[in-house]
Amino acid sequence: MSAPPKTVLRATPEEEAAIRQAVRTAQPGSPDSVLAGPEHVAGLVTLLSDPAVSGPIYDLPRPINAETVSAWVAEAEALRQKGEAILFVSLDPAGEVAGYSRFSVWPDRSSAEIVGGRRADLQSRGQGGAGAARSFGWMFEALGVRLVGLTAALDNVRSARVIEAAGFVRMGERDSVRPDGTVRRSLYWELTRDQWQALQQA
Repeated sequence: MSAPPKTVLRATPEEEAAIRQAVRTAQPGSPDSVLAGPEHVAGLVTLLSDPAVSGPIYDLPRPINAETVSAWVAEAEALRQKGEAILFVSLDPAGEVAGYSRFSVWPDRSSAEIVGGRRADLQSRGQGGAGAARSFGWMFEALGVRLVGLTAALDNVRSARVIEAAGFVRMGERDSVRPDGTVRRSLYWELTRDQWQALQQA
């Protein structure tokens, strides 16, 4: 399950309300992405049934099947209505699910996290860094949070490379709790909005 960043920020009531409203009304930051709905469950099951996609991701429902993924999509929509999460899917030119991004948001702490995956045939094309950078910027700009925390499995070299290339600051490790209660030790990074803006101006 997603956990808020180690660094604790306190949002004002006005900031918290603005973030919740931004989450409820957010539009995808990429033209090939849409809000996930029941019509995407079958495509998500196909996507996430590939261990090359789902293996490194700790907070997916298990086992992966139509029932568990349908509940996961419904939960994300319920949290979106509360201003606390967004689940987007990316579609390929044929309209098939090619990836997903799930944003967990803690409005009272002006903080967020993103977890996602792309279809195996679309990985290692040199586009992951640019797409991740767009997502990070979108979180700061569209959602209005001041802090983003990220985790990756200890052996997930590819994700670590993308995260650090975007300017995130390594802050050791943390325990990531899976939906079944088991724990995965993870690498951990944070980036503030001020740091992000400084990087964009450099």
